[in-house]
Amino acid sequence: MGVFKKTAAEKAAIAEMKAADRRLNENSDREFAAGIRHETPEYQRLNAAANEAAAKVPFWQGGTKKKR
Repeated sequence: MGVFKKTAAEKAAIAEMKAADRRLNENSDREFAAGIRHETPEYQRLNAAANEAAAKVPFWQGGTKKKR
């Protein structure tokens, strides 16, 4: 296995993070188009889910997880 190869778990975590980000962005676009300019409960829920997903992915792959 090479240094930069991703495991199946890493690939799944990256896919989960990207999907959560996509859902958050789609919701933000819908709310903005509807004239909503504040953080709704749905936005806060999706944002929390995106943050949780990003915490499982190393920062060099777009997440927020730090090596320890």
